[in-house]
This record gives sequence, structure tokens and C-alpha cells, in this order.
Amino acid sequence: MTKKLICLLLALCTLFSFGGCGLFSSEQSPAEKIESRYDIVQNGPLRDKDLVYSSDNPTEIVSMYLTVSTGNSGENTNHTWEEVNSYSAYDYDEMGVDRYKVAGLLQVGNENGPLPEELGYGQVSPNCTVQIRGQSSSRNAQKNYKIKLKDNKGEWRGQTTIALNKHQGDGLRFRNKLAYDLIKGIDQLMGLRTTFVRLYVKDTTASGDGQFHDYGIYTQVEQLNKTALEAHGLDRNGHLYKINYCEFYRYEDVIKLKTDPTYNQKAFEEILEIKGDDDHQKLIDLLTKINDFTIPIETVIEENFDMENLTYWMAFHLLMGNIDTQSRNFYLYSPLNSNTWYILTWDCDGSLKRSEYEVLGRTDQSGWEKGVSNYWGNVLFQRCLKSSQFRQALDTAVEDIKAYLTPELISSTTQSYASIIKPYIYAGPDATYAPLTSEEYDYVVSCIPKDIENNYIFYKESFNFPMPFFIATPKKTDAGISVMWDAAFDFDSETVTYSAELATDCYFNEIVASYTGLDLPTITFPPLAPGQYFVRVIATNKSGYSQPAFDSYLTETGKVYGTKCFYVNQDGSLVEEYYVET
Repeated sequence: MTKKLICLLLALCTLFSFGGCGLFSSEQSPAEKIESRYDIVQNGPLRDKDLVYSSDNPTEIVSMYLTVSTGNSGENTNHTWEEVNSYSAYDYDEMGVDRYKVAGLLQVGNENGPLPEELGYGQVSPNCTVQIRGQSSSRNAQKNYKIKLKDNKGEWRGQTTIALNKHQGDGLRFRNKLAYDLIKGIDQLMGLRTTFVRLYVKDTTASGDGQFHDYGIYTQVEQLNKTALEAHGLDRNGHLYKINYCEFYRYEDVIKLKTDPTYNQKAFEEILEIKGDDDHQKLIDLLTKINDFTIPIETVIEENFDMENLTYWMAFHLLMGNIDTQSRNFYLYSPLNSNTWYILTWDCDGSLKRSEYEVLGRTDQSGWEKGVSNYWGNVLFQRCLKSSQFRQALDTAVEDIKAYLTPELISSTTQSYASIIKPYIYAGPDATYAPLTSEEYDYVVSCIPKDIENNYIFYKESFNFPMPFFIATPKKTDAGISVMWDAAFDFDSETVTYSAELATDCYFNEIVASYTGLDLPTITFPPLAPGQYFVRVIATNKSGYSQPAFDSYLTETGKVYGTKCFYVNQDGSLVEEYYVET
């Protein structure tokens, strides 16, 4: 019996209760799971270590009691809880200081309080430090927290770094956990342990009242670090990089050996955060090969990647609609004595959100963010997708995972999660920040199986469309305003023509000029008066399939795809408005 079939049978018997038979129930013995993993992958297929999940109970809610206090300057914990929660990651970057911390005493138990057999019971002095975690999420009112247990102060379920994620932007508050629990049933992917947590915080710093307050529901996610690698049967001494924003270009000015006199670790980690071995030569060799177009991508994959890992990773996120994986939100891992690199999943709370965006009237996850075009801006993924060998393997992976993600599996699992999480969301501190009404919540939960089916359709259809492209910065010429863009790639080598529009509003209700049937990727608009302008370019192939440019303009309701904004100054000069999604 395959692991996926075991997961399916278990999930189909999920009940709407804590003791039900759910995905990997805690009542399931290790012997009932197939242990087909080997300790450290060198050059073969990546396989997770099944026994690490043997005691998981997906519907469990763990209560954590965190008492925070002001510590000392040596640990950067000489701050108040209010200070810790007042600044975002961007504020710290502007201030040029490390994120503030407080000292903490973490105790684990149930709704009645800490339990004797759990971490922190009976202790009175701090056993950890606490700080906010995340990047764009750090701007939210509800913060995510990184709790780092001190040496010799114990561990919780084999972990000493505890990441608590609020997922304020997820109306369901369980998408990240859902994705990781589903990954357990896919042999070709490595997951991470996750648990629902109800957090209580007692603030004894100068800003607090010394009483425990309910902070609502969090999802604890196993921190992907050396400890996690070892727990999952991988090489703890290997190379591990967190992709902060990397499109797999060479980045010669930043990605350097640490022995280089011009090496800047801070700049390096804006692209790739170093989590493992810091000899970057193997990484540099990889990036060099990826960007050497004289080397066939099939050769690069054969010598430096695992085709199964690449295709199953991409297939899973395509079906889950987890679009924010083009250039971030994953890890790059390679065993120490191997030339093979593997992609490991991280941060899945953006999965299966199309129905929620529809309910909220948002335009996100439209345009080129549907199907394989979502990955076209990444040089590695673009080169892979241009390979017929890769596309064939990807199609096999998509069909395999699609057969596993049945409507019955998804419906039973999501309904069980919703039944235990929803009461906390609408009756506690999370209610203030819930983006969905109670009725909308139920509707979105019911739509999730359909979302997977739609994502599958988007994947299949996306090869019919021209691929997205970038619009260059508009230039002033004697004839007017010149706009150029990259030529659009078409998988069937069909003829592609372009339409270009210029307007004074981002929705193109006030058109200044419009051109269709353009054979060349360029147009010159007439001279323009000072003001704000928007240019939109769309590629259409001979079969009639149209694709907007990569460029997008952000509004309160989401993205306007294929659109670049620029200004004409009083002196006639042009200034582009840059949009960087954080």
C-alpha cells in the first residue's frame, strides 16, 4: 500500500472531533506507516522520514503560556513587549538595528494551564527569547513570533526554535497547516511538522499588566534548520539557503565567497539567507551553470538537480495555487558531499485562496499568476519549462498529485479543520481581524475542492498562452514617448502580436492612445502633457490566447495586470513608478 493511499484512507475517516481518525492520527502506530526513507540523500530521490510524523494529531490544539519580561542588553532582550510588537521588519531595516527581543518563559499545556510532563512546567525563570518573525506579515496588527529556547532549557517535540504564525491574511487560518499535512501523503516531497496553537501571553514588562491574555489561534511550523534536516533524515551539515528573493541569476556583485574582501553577508542574505554550510562555491557553480545558455538545461538538471524533486515541488504548488513561490518562500538544500540540489517547501498560507479573493472582491491570482506562466520570471524555472523533457515529467507529477488530492480527501480534511478552528476565530481576539464573515468562511471552505480542480485546469490551459514579458521603462524621444517590451514566448511557436494602450487611469477608462495588431514589441505614443500615465501591453497568439505583461499596478483591491505607471514631469522628463510586492 502506498503512502498516498494510506493518507487517503485515513483522511476519509476524519471526524469533526478531536478524537476522530484524521490525517496521521496520534493513535496510528509507527508500524502502520511505511518507512521507506534512508538517512541522508546524496544523489538520489529526496525522501522524507515518515517516523517523524508518527505521533502527529492534525486536529490537536496545543495551549502555550508565554510570560515575557525585560532581559538584558547582551541578549538584546532589554525591551518591553509593547516595543517588540510596535515595529515591522522594514522599521528595523530603516533603523539599522536587530529586531528587539524580550526574555520569555514558555510553558506548554492545555486549556487548564501548564502540564507537568510538558516544557517549562514549574519553572519561574526565563527559558527562551521572543521576537517577531516574518517580513511582510510583520506589518500586520497581529504578529508572528519566533521563540528561541535557551541552551539546556529543554526542547518541545525535538525543536528548540518555535515559529508561531498568525496568518492574518488567511481568512480560514489553517491553509499553511493543510498544505503541510497534505505533503505528508506525497512520497516525492519533504514536509514539516505543524500544530495548531492557542497562545496566552503574560506581559510583565513595563508595558504590561502581569495577567495572561488570550492571543488566539496560531499555527506552529517546524523551523527549517539543521535540527529539522537531521530529524527528517537529511544532512544537517549540508548547504541550506532560504530563498528571500532569488530568480536564479548569477548575482555576481552579491553572491560571492565569504573570503572575498568585498563579500557583504547582509546583501547576500537579501537574496539567499544562509542556514547551513557557508562555503558558497557550490552555490556559485550552480548559478553559473544555470546562466550559461550554452549548457542545455537538461544537462544542468541531470548534473545538479533531481528532476523528480523539481517537478513534484512545482506540481504541488501549481495545484494548490500557492503562487508566491516564483522567487521566494522555499529553501534550496544540498547534502555536503553531493552536487545535487533540492527545493524544500516553505510558507504555504497563500494556497487555495482564489475563492476567498473572489468573495473579497480582489483581483489577485489572476492574469499570468495562473498556471506555469507564474514561474516564467525565474531564469531556472523558465529554462526548465522550455524543455519538453521537463514538461513531460511535470505533467506526470501534476496528474499523480491530482489523483491524490481528491475532492473527498480535501473536503473531509478542510471540514475537520474548520470545525475546530472557526469557533476560536469568531469568538476570540482573532474576530477583530477576520477578513471573512462567518457565512463567507463556510462558503470559502466549501469551495476549496473546486479551487484545486480550477488550478488543474489553469495548469493545462496555460501552455496555450504566450508567456508574460516585461515592459521597459518608457523613454522620451523627438517623436513622443517610446515604449518597448520583451518578445513573448509561445510554446507552439505561433505568431504573436501585441496591443498597447495608454491611459490616465489604471483601469483604462480614460484612453489616450490605443494600438492593436503590433508585430514588433515597441510603440511610440504621441508627446504627452505633464501628469500620471499608465501603459498596458497584452500579447496574443494566432490561436487567440492573450497574456498581459509581467508588470502590474497595485490598487486597494489587488493587481492591475500588464500595466506600468509613469509620470511626465513639467520639464518633459519621465519617471517610472516602481512597484515591489513585499
